[in-house]
Amino acid sequence: MKVRARGLDFDVRTGGPETGRPMLLLHGFPQHGGEWDAVVPALHAAGVRTYAPDQRGYSPGARPSDVDTYRMSECVADAVALLDALGVGEVDVVGHDWGSVVGWHLAVDHAERVRTFTAVSVPHPAAIGNARRVDDDQRQRSEYMRLFAMEGKAEDVLLSEDARRLRALFTPLPPEQVETYVRPLLEPGALTGALNWYRRLERANLGPARVPVTYLWGNRDMAVGRIAALACGEFVEAGLDYRFVELEGVSHWVPDEAPETVATEVLARVKNYP
Repeated sequence: MKVRARGLDFDVRTGGPETGRPMLLLHGFPQHGGEWDAVVPALHAAGVRTYAPDQRGYSPGARPSDVDTYRMSECVADAVALLDALGVGEVDVVGHDWGSVVGWHLAVDHAERVRTFTAVSVPHPAAIGNARRVDDDQRQRSEYMRLFAMEGKAEDVLLSEDARRLRALFTPLPPEQVETYVRPLLEPGALTGALNWYRRLERANLGPARVPVTYLWGNRDMAVGRIAALACGEFVEAGLDYRFVELEGVSHWVPDEAPETVATEVLARVKNYP
């Protein structure tokens, strides 16, 4: 379905009982709301109503050309406005990659709208920021962000040779699965919209999460190292329930590689917070 919010038209995948417990599923780069397709059947069976938008830059009707409109504050405001447009008050939030970053901001700045938060792959921004400062391994893992921030050059590198390098980002996912993510990004302007999230990346002074949190991390993640992952719990408000789940042998693409585990952990997170 299409949902209009803040003057933009977002594509949103919905499912589950219409009167079910609402859950917002936020995708990351370079994917779309379909990254949750293997996760949602178990959620729907448990009575959850899911909303998985293609975020700013990914929905063709929500792809402004001005790179300044891709600041994190704008992406977070989109999520809140989508909830308003959908008539959803409180919601459980699940985010992967950049969707996780949006989720962390929601869990801090809009905690009154968030029952629980499950972060997938990307820890609290302060955890990964601190790791970059002290850990050579994390600095190397994050080096790709310099390229992605280069307007024009990143597109050329990723799309050359029939998008060979863009496809390679998805290792070890099978080729047919990779194509479901790459194909939409080959449309004119689509990859630029996705990369614009990196081009207005700001060093956020974000406080601790103010809701119960589960953090899932695959220990073969190429972008997030162990030091950042283990520090995540330091940025959840004291006294709140926090759970860290390390996924053995799983890469960055956790919802694709371990959808059953994601669903199980999400449901475990929400069950004690009606």
